[in-house]
Amino acid sequence: MGSFWDPLQNPTLYAAPFFLLFIGVELAAYRFLETDEGERGYDARDARASLLMGLGSVVFLTAFKLATLVVFVAVSVHLAPWHLPTDTWWYWLLLMVAIDLAYYGNHRFVHRVRIGWAAHQAHHSSEFFNFTTALRQKWNPWSEFFFWLPFPLLGFAPWTLYVAFSFNLIYQFFVHTERIDRLPRPVEYVLNTPSHHRVHHGSDPLYLDRNYAGILIVWDRMFGTFQPEVHRPTYGLLKVVDTYNPLRLEYGEYVQMVRDVRSTPRWRDKLGYVFAPPGWKPTTTGDAADASVR
Repeated sequence: MGSFWDPLQNPTLYAAPFFLLFIGVELAAYRFLETDEGERGYDARDARASLLMGLGSVVFLTAFKLATLVVFVAVSVHLAPWHLPTDTWWYWLLLMVAIDLAYYGNHRFVHRVRIGWAAHQAHHSSEFFNFTTALRQKWNPWSEFFFWLPFPLLGFAPWTLYVAFSFNLIYQFFVHTERIDRLPRPVEYVLNTPSHHRVHHGSDPLYLDRNYAGILIVWDRMFGTFQPEVHRPTYGLLKVVDTYNPLRLEYGEYVQMVRDVRSTPRWRDKLGYVFAPPGWKPTTTGDAADASVR
């Protein structure tokens, strides 16, 4: 538990008061400053659900850290052919870039494979886009384990993975807002910005499955998933989740996935409902269609 209270090893814990501060600043901006047409601002029930989901994620992420740390340490101690020095500037720069790339890969995975989407869709369930939406985090971070597993094998100290990822998440908090328009072009070209991330949360056909970046938008530009913001997005899921219950928001898609699996006798279709993209449906001929339902 000592590492839990260590500000270096758990920076998100100490960032939490600043999250609340900026939520207050954003609320004040909506109250006292001019609002652009189409901005939705805040809804008390929606914001409360997001905050509760954020609190729950702290518990589940701590459990995830404790469980995965055991595996990562074992890999580092028994399998890693070398260990990189953690007291150099280049180590942390390399790790931050590598973790950001791993985040991109995992983020793309959870959008394109339904069992991953079942965990991640809670973050996209809000029809509002503000700083509380950033705290609407998933309670099921299991897929991150597989994308982080190569790091201890490559010589990165396991404890540093959680530090780098925490700073990645802290950065992402600030891109969840409609109050910031486009930033200077060099910034927009290299970094994930509010404009880029608004696209990611859009349910418009043009915006679906775009801009997976954590910190560096260059990954989306490199791998063909970048989409600039051309109009204000429609936020939320294509299939509206008419609830503010955190349990239903977090686990409702898992329940529906199980129902879909049980609805068909064919194993091919059962596997499709789990591992195909979200919205996949078996056709009458046995082939599959990706309806891209969110």
